[in-house]
Amino acid sequence: MKWHLAICFWLVSITSTFAQSDEYKEPSKESQAYHEYRMYVSEPPYGLAKIKRLLINMEVKEDEESMGGTEKIPAKIYGNLSLREKFTYHMLHGETFSQICDAYPPEQDENKKIYGYLPDILREKNWSESQIKFLKDNRDSVIVWLKDCISRNNRAGVNFKRTILEIDAVEIIPFLIKTYNVKKKDGDILTVFMLLMRKHEFDPFIKSTSFRKLYGKEYNFTASLVYNKANETLIISRVTEFYNGLSSK
Repeated sequence: MKWHLAICFWLVSITSTFAQSDEYKEPSKESQAYHEYRMYVSEPPYGLAKIKRLLINMEVKEDEESMGGTEKIPAKIYGNLSLREKFTYHMLHGETFSQICDAYPPEQDENKKIYGYLPDILREKNWSESQIKFLKDNRDSVIVWLKDCISRNNRAGVNFKRTILEIDAVEIIPFLIKTYNVKKKDGDILTVFMLLMRKHEFDPFIKSTSFRKLYGKEYNFTASLVYNKANETLIISRVTEFYNGLSSK
């Protein structure tokens, strides 16, 4: 995806900036802990042990010109998986890879921010076109599986959040609000809400100060809002209005 490539180029430049800076300091323990919380990957239970075994030995095809390639399980083996097992496979593995992406630079005070974008958990790997096609072709089932998995521990890993955005699962909004309200600490669920409103050009959000700060002309991939009660309430209120508007159409 183009956004993934853009993030990679931006990360390369900003990482160099951090490396050259004399003012860098280690993020606080609270910030580091929240970073780990954000990077959580949900593991669907459907054939999980089987899929993890399959991920050990995969077919790799490199493309020197693009400095990337694909890494996937053999087509015959994939074809014999059930739909749920295929879902688990796609949630745990991105089939395309690139060697041009650098590591994420450290962030200060992540626990105090609501970001405009989700962290890129796949780093040098990303979903292939065929993987995205699977998610979209089985959209209704994918939403059921997402809700089932999230309900088990009231956690939505970053892979699940990206899936919701990829298939534009707006109908899951009320469920996500309930999930968020259990712990009120997963700011990236609020990010998902904002990205859905942005995608659908929800007017009250598009015209807001929040939108201009996160997605305006001067935006970058670390743009954020202050993570406080006022912004939390505003985002949930807006996304509820957005959802209700969709439901009434």
